[in-house]
Amino acid sequence: MKEALIIFMLCCILHIASAQLKVAFYKSTCPRAESIVRGVVQQRFKTDRSITAALLRMHFHDCFVRGCDASILIDSTRSKSSEKDAGPNLTVRGFDLIDAAKKAVEAACPSTVSCADIITLATRDSVVLAGGQSYNVPTGRRDGLVSDVNDVIDLPGPDLSVSDAFQFFRSKGMTLNDMVTLLGAHTVGVAHCGFFQDRLSNFQGTGRPDGTMDPRLAASLLKICGTLSRPLNRDPSVFLDQGTSFAFDNQFYNQTLFRRGIMQIDQELALDRSTAPIVRGFAANGNAFKKSFANAMIKLGNVEVLVGKAGEIRKNCRVFNPKQKVVPRGF
Repeated sequence: MKEALIIFMLCCILHIASAQLKVAFYKSTCPRAESIVRGVVQQRFKTDRSITAALLRMHFHDCFVRGCDASILIDSTRSKSSEKDAGPNLTVRGFDLIDAAKKAVEAACPSTVSCADIITLATRDSVVLAGGQSYNVPTGRRDGLVSDVNDVIDLPGPDLSVSDAFQFFRSKGMTLNDMVTLLGAHTVGVAHCGFFQDRLSNFQGTGRPDGTMDPRLAASLLKICGTLSRPLNRDPSVFLDQGTSFAFDNQFYNQTLFRRGIMQIDQELALDRSTAPIVRGFAANGNAFKKSFANAMIKLGNVEVLVGKAGEIRKNCRVFNPKQKVVPRGF
């Protein structure tokens, strides 16, 4: 009963937030906002198709900590470490693209468009460029006023079981279908060897590779990564989708059906009784996956957002706005 009440309250919060966000929020205050952001993303995509995966990861890591409030963009100071310096965020990239988009938007409409909205819009645009389905992004988010390295505790790890991973997603108002869908973002992503190296030669102390991984894939990855005790190079990375690495398609799901999921949670999706039917459905119907992904991304973008007069609209996405001094009025 208590758990049902918590879920109900989370759904109410999401509903209230989404009611205050709206498509074309900047139509009158900054009509070119979305086209400006899109232009910056298009220019980057021409030379760096991996930016899609980078922005998806940034957006996910931002929304799962304090909600979609751009707190991941804040730089640390000498006295305060921000979310950006947390272990899971050290390999997050794309901050320079957000800076460029913010600078261009500020030139057109000063102090109007939030950094949180820029992340959300840029992520959508990069997905579309990679072949994903276009979708309307409700905007109107405000930027957060807190970024603390110690808050980065709600990110699901790559070695979790499906049920354990789902606890993280459910706490954000997401369904099991949402989780399977959003993990499909791995169709354009990479993973450093350190996240799956134990699967290649000594899985859970057995002295053998993970039996759920295709032996040929395990052998191939071992040549790239080495073992945990004798790693090769400096934690190299590999594509999570071994076939169409830069295309936003459903091949990630097809590969898990053939035991070619790189990270443990990816492979578990195809093996767990609760998620296997969803994986098979997406593997068989790429358009269904793209439509589901668009809907899940809209839902993700609504997680614990700040709206109205909450938070602020940052001038610089990397720092909080200076606090205004209150000058006492004379008698």
